Amino acid sequence: MAAARPALGRVLPGSSILFLCDMQEKFRHSIAYFPEIVAVAARMLRASQLLEVPAVLTEQYPQGLGPTVPELGGEGLQALSKTCFSMVPAVQQELDSRPQLRSVLLCGIEAQACILNTALDLLDRGLEVHVVVDACSSRSQVDRLVALARMRQSGAFLSTSEGLILQLVGDASHPRFKEIQKIIKEPAPDSGLLDLFQGQKPLF
Repeated sequence: MAAARPALGRVLPGSSILFLCDMQEKFRHSIAYFPEIVAVAARMLRASQLLEVPAVLTEQYPQGLGPTVPELGGEGLQALSKTCFSMVPAVQQELDSRPQLRSVLLCGIEAQACILNTALDLLDRGLEVHVVVDACSSRSQVDRLVALARMRQSGAFLSTSEGLILQLVGDASHPRFKEIQKIIKEPAPDSGLLDLFQGQKPLF
């Protein structure tokens, strides 16, 4: 009997959705690399809009933690309020309305809390999860590192924003490629990942 083929993690616009998790004002000064994380998530949002990939945005207890920061560029999205440490209960209706959905691209904070629990809930539903590693962070870099490793152990794919954007566009002949090229022309800002991953072979 042939061995089961491992999931390849291909990402296609028609079967993908972008999740933007809890990038709010009160986290601005406590999350490591917050400006860089938001800037990369904004790149993902701009690319998703060009490629007609739907996006959903959540806010954790906005009465206390404030609104989504404006630099994300999410003004056109209806923010879904939540208290659960997972996006899934808040976006349940959105998930149920998309039977063709296969891949979730996951950005935001905090890696060990809402990102991890969202990833696990999505994997439990049979969806492929692509954690945008340069668009996820935590207050503690230890929590961030271990959460990324934990998600990978559970079957999530760890990807960079540029890698995912290029998978979505697929071909340099795509009619929106020149606009996408403008988004990725400058490298994503450094969010400390190189230092985080170096010497961590037991985890990655």
